[in-house]
Amino acid sequence: MKKDTPEYERALDAVVDILRERARAGAAPLRYGDLSKELARRGHHVPAHEGPMPYLLEDASVRESPDGTLPLLSALVVLQETGRPSGGFFKLARRAPYKRPGDDTELWVKEIDRLARHFSVR
Repeated sequence: MKKDTPEYERALDAVVDILRERARAGAAPLRYGDLSKELARRGHHVPAHEGPMPYLLEDASVRESPDGTLPLLSALVVLQETGRPSGGFFKLARRAPYKRPGDDTELWVKEIDRLARHFSVR
């Protein structure tokens, strides 16, 4: 699966839908493997830790918050080993236009809180 293809765009739509549903439900973050399984259930083969997964997660956050004002959906996806997002999430959160402050833990906790507030209002 390559970026900028119909297949990628359909998988990206599914990632956004899954993460929005999760945020609206106030559910705990999900592991990469669980996201991969849910995508497979919806007809998209996306391995948990290789291939397009990191790009899909970044693109889901960028799609939802292109100007950096809304919370980053990818905060909801965590590594099984640590229970926290991968380094790619923190790199995205610190670059323009997001520029989220704080150490990794503080940044992530604040982003989860922002997601909860954003989706509880809707």
